[in-house]
Amino acid sequence: MPRPPLPPYLTATTAELAAERLTGADEDVHFSEHVAAEVIERLTDPGDLVLDPFAGFGTTLSVADRLGRRGLGVELLPERVELARTRAPGATVIEGDARGLHRFIAEPVALCLTSPPYRTANDHPHDPLTAYTLVAGSYESYLADLTAVAQTVARHLRPGGHLVLNVANIRHDRHTTTLAWDVARTIGAVLPFVGETVIHWDTLPHDLTGDYLLTFRRED
Repeated sequence: MPRPPLPPYLTATTAELAAERLTGADEDVHFSEHVAAEVIERLTDPGDLVLDPFAGFGTTLSVADRLGRRGLGVELLPERVELARTRAPGATVIEGDARGLHRFIAEPVALCLTSPPYRTANDHPHDPLTAYTLVAGSYESYLADLTAVAQTVARHLRPGGHLVLNVANIRHDRHTTTLAWDVARTIGAVLPFVGETVIHWDTLPHDLTGDYLLTFRRED
C-alpha cells in the first residue's frame, strides 16, 4: 500500500538554519534537520536505505543515522565528504560525482532525499555539477544532467520508493527562474510526480521566491 503523501506545508526558520551551520562550512545547509526528519520518518522505516547523491554537509545522512536508517551519500568536494562523515558516522559517504551514481549503489533504495546544486537560467555560466568550478553547459544541459541522475535513482528505488528533491524558484537580476517547476516537468517524464510540499519560511532565503519539496515515486 502506498504511504500517505507528504503534507502540503512544512515550516522552516532562518534561526534554525543558522544554528545548524557547521564550523568550516562555506555556506548554510539548504534544508533544515527538521524538514529532513519529517520526510525520512514519513517515507521510510528503521533499517531502510536512504540515499543522498548531492550529500553536501550531510544533513540527510545525519538525520537518517539518528533515526535508525542506513545512509548512503555521494559528494564531489572532499572537504564536505569529511564533514558529512563526521556528522553521520553510521553512514557511507563516497567522494564522487553524482553523474556516476550507478557505480555506488548495490541494493534497493527506500528514499532518495537531496537538494541538488542550483543553476539559474540567466547569468550563470558555471556548471553546478562541477561544484561551480567549470564554465560549461547551459540551463538546459543542467536540467538534462539532473534528469539523468534521477533516472539512475529510479532504477535503484525499490517498488513504492520515493525521490524527494528540495528545489526552489529563484529571482536573480530581474529574472525569475522557475527551477522547481522545470525540475518537476523534466524529472516527471522519467519518474511519476506525486506532489509538492511548500517549505514555509519565516523569511525566505536570499533570492528564493518559493521553496519546495518535489516528491516522485516508483510505482509498485
